[in-house]
Amino acid sequence: EALSDVDGLIAALDKKIAKKRLLKQGAMQQFLTGKKRLPGFTDEWVEKKLGDIGYTYSGLTGKGKEDFGRGNAKYVTFLNVLSNPILKEELFESVAVSETEHQNKAKFGDLFFNTSSETPEDVGTCAVLLSHQNNLYLNSFCFGYRLTDNNILGLYLAYYFRSNTGRQLMTALAQGATRYNLSKELFNSSYITLPNTLKEQQAIATILSDMDKEIADLEAQRDKYRLL
Repeated sequence: EALSDVDGLIAALDKKIAKKRLLKQGAMQQFLTGKKRLPGFTDEWVEKKLGDIGYTYSGLTGKGKEDFGRGNAKYVTFLNVLSNPILKEELFESVAVSETEHQNKAKFGDLFFNTSSETPEDVGTCAVLLSHQNNLYLNSFCFGYRLTDNNILGLYLAYYFRSNTGRQLMTALAQGATRYNLSKELFNSSYITLPNTLKEQQAIATILSDMDKEIADLEAQRDKYRLL
């Protein structure tokens, strides 16, 4: 009886998590396209070319298997980018990078995109770095994107590129036959439409990150019951 009660709790939480995820998808579709506006915001949205508001950079180069799993530097894994709109620090892994190497360091606010996948729908999944790191690099299967426009919020873009609209754009840019790749050149020449003010971008991103936190709390609760 005790075990079936716990099973019941886990099933109920799974159902609640699924419902919250659907609500978040709906919110993303409404708020990230301008179909629904938050109270107090009436400014016209603007169209921006990605190459005009930031620039791309490559991940680690010239690294062998022996360089990973050791060293005083950290790197962002491919899976961390795929799995999380906001990168998780606990998932950074060690890599050996000497002071004489010319590698691109990741900085607070940078966005990361996976460049390759077996299906076009999975190319260009986006994550943002929201912690300050001294010696952090990016895996070689992704590219970084650093904003140069101070009126654009990285967290907002991370959610945008994970929304249906953002996914459609990335899927359209994917090139290939058996394996699909995302070209930095095509990425930089693409346009997106977004709120004109940082304040509205922040308000939308806050709503979505609060929903993510709620889902993560429910998942932690469910995992605790599974351990029990």
